[in-house]
Parts: sequence; structure tokens; C-alpha cells
Amino acid sequence: YGLYDYLRNSIQQLELPKRKAALIVPAFETLHYRLTFPKSKAELLSMLDMGSLYTFRYHVWPKGHAPTDYAKWRTATVPYRVAWQPDFEPYVVVRRDCPKYDQRFVGFGWNKVSHIMELDAQEYELLVLPNAFMIHMPHAPSFDISKFRLSAGYRGCLQTLREEFHQDLSRRYGAAALKYLTAERSL
Repeated sequence: YGLYDYLRNSIQQLELPKRKAALIVPAFETLHYRLTFPKSKAELLSMLDMGSLYTFRYHVWPKGHAPTDYAKWRTATVPYRVAWQPDFEPYVVVRRDCPKYDQRFVGFGWNKVSHIMELDAQEYELLVLPNAFMIHMPHAPSFDISKFRLSAGYRGCLQTLREEFHQDLSRRYGAAALKYLTAERSL
């Protein structure tokens, strides 16, 4: 509740039109198909402590959202900066003129990861909003995630696209893009 107004105010206060910043909206999830949506951060924290909510994908893909630093978010009252980490894929609010999603990554896999990498390569600040949150509701698996899980060919194609993406980052950003390739190889 109130997320739209909060985002509009944050965009103005943080002067987003004048700076390269991605505002991160922390993501949570429930395993229940029915949920009384929390009306405040305090209510969300209570639900988190009671176990009716979880940090997003903590049990299947913690790397995707762990850099948000949920422990810090619990007590944060002002936006805080986080650093890019491999496989980081937060939900963000950015200026319209930010880099577009890479169209190679359709279906399942690496669309948000590659987008955040590109933002980081262009030196966008990654700012977590202290009073914003979203909740993912359970749903049936998508057709594309099923293909990813069942098809070695799909996973191989995705790996090829990832390698091409790294090469493109290296061409565009030079030595600054080496950290992405190094991070990828150390995984």
C-alpha cells in the first residue's frame, strides 16, 4: 500500500532524473495463496518474524537478492547503497533512459542479472529504499523455467548467450568489465 506515492517521492528526493541510480525495492515472498498484505514495514517485519513471509527466493536462489542486505533493511530509515555482486537481480526503478534489457535473454534466465550488470558497468548507484517492499505470490512454474530445468540444450544456449554478453561488456566498458568475467569464472 502506498508504494507508488513512496516511489514518486523517493524519485524527487533522491533527484533520480539528475543522477544514475537504480532504486531497489526489496522483495519478499509467501508460500500461501492467500495473504493479508501488510500495510506497513512494521507489519511486514512481524510477518517475516512469524514465518508467514520470507526474503525472496532465499531457499532456492539466495544470491539473487542477498546483496539487498535484508538485515540492514530491517532498521534502515534512509536509502542505502549496496554493491553489485554476481547473480544479483533485484527489482529496480530506474530512469527511462537507462540501458534496456538485453533481448538475448528472453524466457527464463539472466534477464535481470544482465540488466543489473549493465547498470553497474555504467556506474549506476544501487540504492535500497528503506520503506519499499513487494511480495511475490506463489504460482505455477512458467513454461520457460520448465524448459530450463529439463533441457541441457536450453541451459547450454543460455551459457553461450552469457559468454557473448560478457564479451560485449568487455568491448563496451574495457577493463572495468573484467570484474564480471572474473566473478562468473569463480562461481
